[in-house]
Amino acid sequence: MAFTLEKVVPWGRSYDEYVSMFSLSENDLAKKIIGCSDGPASFNCELTRKGGTVVSVDPIYRFSAKEIEVRIEETYSAVLEQTKENERDFVWKDIKNPDELGQVRMSAMKRFLSDYPEGKEQRRYINAELPILPFSDKEFDLALCSHFLFLYSEHYTFDFHIQSIAEMCRVAGEARIFPVLELGAKKSRHLAGVVEELRSKGYECSIEKVDYEFQKGGNEMLRVKII
Repeated sequence: MAFTLEKVVPWGRSYDEYVSMFSLSENDLAKKIIGCSDGPASFNCELTRKGGTVVSVDPIYRFSAKEIEVRIEETYSAVLEQTKENERDFVWKDIKNPDELGQVRMSAMKRFLSDYPEGKEQRRYINAELPILPFSDKEFDLALCSHFLFLYSEHYTFDFHIQSIAEMCRVAGEARIFPVLELGAKKSRHLAGVVEELRSKGYECSIEKVDYEFQKGGNEMLRVKII
């Protein structure tokens, strides 16, 4: 049975994973970054502690830390169970097995939860969602989207993807999206059409290999820039 989810679930990645997924250089990490649909990732927490500037947006930030923690607990077992049922779809190299995956993800999410109340006060975590962001043109230098666009292609339309990526570019000038696979470890049904449509609208698009692969074949990101 292929890996499927009925809706988006809170599942946080770490700073090191973000750096690898998006090929973030030291220069990139010094930029003003917006993370779209970051959920309970620890990237914001860890980059802030390193002196970076980052704002995360996600509709989950309308909730308190305790409410998010409860939601994580409600979905954690289901995600791990599906991972175990579909182990063949993943590369068990840096993470050795599903149990270690659970430990790595929970560790990242706990770092997020410890930072969330202070980060919310500092407006580093903002309740907002694609395809409409409450920011001015070019307010940021770089927009990142981890495990939302393309991954949930079954849930979100082609037009939603176009509008969301254009909005990321509006507020940041450059967008990077990882992965370009959808659930089930297959190329997103929207990817080719999205690239063609964005290019026709004057955006520069490139699909680039990255030093990260957990889903088999999931070692590419889409980079989009306003020309």
